[in-house]
Amino acid sequence: MSKLSTLWFTIRDFLYPALEEELDPLTEKQRQFIAVCELARLDRQMARYQGHRLGRKKKPRVDFAKAFVAKAIYNLATSEMLFEHLRASKNLRRLCGWEHSTDLPSASTFSRAFDEFAAGGLGDAVHAAMIEAHYGDKLAGHLSRDATAIKAREKATPKPKKEKPPKRKRGRPRKGEQREPAPPTRLEVQPRRSLAENVAELPRGCNWGSKTNSQGKKESWKGYKLHLDCVDGDIPVSAILTSASMHDSQAAIPLAQMSAQRVTNCYDLMDSAYDAKVIAAFSRGLGHVPIVDPNPRGGTAESMDPATARRYHERSAAERVNSMLKDNHGGRFVRVRGDAKVRLHLLFGVITICGLQLLRLLE
Repeated sequence: MSKLSTLWFTIRDFLYPALEEELDPLTEKQRQFIAVCELARLDRQMARYQGHRLGRKKKPRVDFAKAFVAKAIYNLATSEMLFEHLRASKNLRRLCGWEHSTDLPSASTFSRAFDEFAAGGLGDAVHAAMIEAHYGDKLAGHLSRDATAIKAREKATPKPKKEKPPKRKRGRPRKGEQREPAPPTRLEVQPRRSLAENVAELPRGCNWGSKTNSQGKKESWKGYKLHLDCVDGDIPVSAILTSASMHDSQAAIPLAQMSAQRVTNCYDLMDSAYDAKVIAAFSRGLGHVPIVDPNPRGGTAESMDPATARRYHERSAAERVNSMLKDNHGGRFVRVRGDAKVRLHLLFGVITICGLQLLRLLE
């Protein structure tokens, strides 16, 4: 944590005073914005988006990335609200890179920049680099895994028609008769594939999903599902966006592969949706101890011993991060369409939470 401490002391003791000499006094939100941008190192990911082309030179893309971080910091629902905020707040506008309100680009330019970031995977690159730089050398005790519903305003994609398998003969096979084995499930195949292959195979289109809430009532929504891995300190380290209809367990192994590349942890904490032998075996193969809430599956669930149950309570970190994302950083205001744009919108919120929680570790 010494690198992070040094960076934080530099921001607090030198950067804030220097900026306040140039600008008006900084608000708490503006201080958070500055700290998150410094931790995210957005400028290091901008080379691929600036590019070279004929015609008018592109406006610096890092300014747009900062503005989208500000949108997550202030929990603004629409781009129009972001523009109004930038016009009204001289401090925030200048921190993003625009001296005067007349320098602000048009809404269409903002939209083009967002499209470029979504197509280039900016959110994933910034988040991965952020974790590697500020948490990668730290040992995490618990890694909590959970998924949350993301409502979207777009047309649901029709479900692909499944080919009906040929009917199998009833009864035992005759002597010498060879029957084709049932095709392996997604969970059975995932441990043998790479992270890129597993993520590419997951469904990503907008559709309808349903789940049973904590009150035992069934809820349905149209949109997506965000799967998160979070470590101690409520820091999100991995994120995958899938279709709403996909079961939580299908993203467990890709998330585990992604998190293993970024952090080192001891325990994997998961609820009963992840209670599968393949997932537990993969977790143990990574050198982790899986703690999964037993799924009764129509019977009686086995109870955990007191020590294991105490550790399992740490899984609330994932639920807190989901709540922070939805209540404070744009998770409830998805106004873009398409999985790439929705993922980028949510990842700006995840990056914001990551930066704020990293700073809270020093407090």
